[in-house]
Amino acid sequence: MGPLIPNGLIPYEWNNIFAILIGLAFGFVLESSGFSSSRKLAGVFYGYDFAVLKVFFTAAVVAAIGLYYLDFLGYISVSSLYVQPTYIWGAIIGGAIMGVGFVAAGFCPGTALTSVAIGKIDAMVYVVGIMIGVFIFAELYTIFQPLYEGSFLGNITLVDSLGVNPYWFIFALTIGAIIAFALSDVVQRRVKKVFY
Repeated sequence: MGPLIPNGLIPYEWNNIFAILIGLAFGFVLESSGFSSSRKLAGVFYGYDFAVLKVFFTAAVVAAIGLYYLDFLGYISVSSLYVQPTYIWGAIIGGAIMGVGFVAAGFCPGTALTSVAIGKIDAMVYVVGIMIGVFIFAELYTIFQPLYEGSFLGNITLVDSLGVNPYWFIFALTIGAIIAFALSDVVQRRVKKVFY
């Protein structure tokens, strides 16, 4: 079994409809959770609010457990799932650029679009900046291409590169999440004592 559209369980024509509905639901959840606030997102970097870390770390752990559990039950095949190709230098430089933008503006692309939808001007400026960056990258792609495609490692996962059993890796990731949550609570309490 596996993905619903490729296996004919849902007609292909519904693909974009489901994408729009999932996108709207995701945006609604982000806004309802307060993630359209740049203060909440920047709070991770300044140590006064770790809700974003907890939510996205939890999502990663739950998704990993769910995928491998469904694989174990035979409903999907993890080995058949698409894995984004890994280009080391492109990932490092792109991650650094996005990280600086995240700290400076307090938005990631998803939360920025959610904030644009509710009319936040700072998010609109951020999205315009993203569009300018995308335009510059596209226009100068031939210059950036050697760096962008440099150090290609193939379609690998962290489990592949470490050479570990995926179930033990997910167990370690879960323990890591619990430790990160506990440490973030300690940091948050100390920062709030200093600033409040």
